[in-house]
Amino acid sequence: MLPALVTMAAEEEAPNPLLPEVYDLVWGAVCFVAILLVFWKFVLPRMQDMLDQRAAAIEGNIEKADEAQRQAEAALEQYTAQLAEARKEAGEIRESAREDAKKIVAEAKDAATTEAGRVTAAAHAQIEAERQSALVSLRGEVGSLALDLAGGVIGETLSDDAKAQAVVDRFLADLEASGTAAR
Repeated sequence: MLPALVTMAAEEEAPNPLLPEVYDLVWGAVCFVAILLVFWKFVLPRMQDMLDQRAAAIEGNIEKADEAQRQAEAALEQYTAQLAEARKEAGEIRESAREDAKKIVAEAKDAATTEAGRVTAAAHAQIEAERQSALVSLRGEVGSLALDLAGGVIGETLSDDAKAQAVVDRFLADLEASGTAAR
C-alpha cells in the first residue's frame, strides 16, 4: 500500500503554493467580515467620539487662548494708557513744582528786599538820632567851653543863660557855615 500512495501522490498535480485553498479563502473571508463588523459597530464609534471630544477640547482651548490673548491685549492697552496718564501727571506736577519754586524764590527775594529796606531805614533813623544826640551834647560842651573862653577873654563870667545861649548858637552856626563851605 505504501507504494500505491506514493504513486498516487506523485500522480496528483502539485498544488500551487501561491494560491490558497478554497476553504481557507472562505474561512478567512468570514473571519474578516466578523472582525470588520465588530470593529465597525463598537471600536470605530468610540474612536470617533474620542476624536470629537479631543477636537472640541482643542477648539475650546484655542477659544480660551484667544480670549486670554484679547484680555491681555486689553490689559496692555489699559496699562499703556495709565502709564501715559501717569507720565502726563508727573510732568504737570514737575511743572507746578517749578512754578511754585519760582514763586517761593521771588517771594523770598521780595521779603529780603523789604527786610533790607527796613533795616536800612532803621539804621538811618538810628544814625540820625545819634547825630542829633551828638549835636545836642556837642552844643552843650562847646557852649560851656565857649562861655568859659569868652569869660576868660572878657574877664568876667557870663551868667545870663539867654545871652550865653545866643552866643553859642551864633558860634555853632558860623562853625557849620565854615564847615559846609570847606567841603
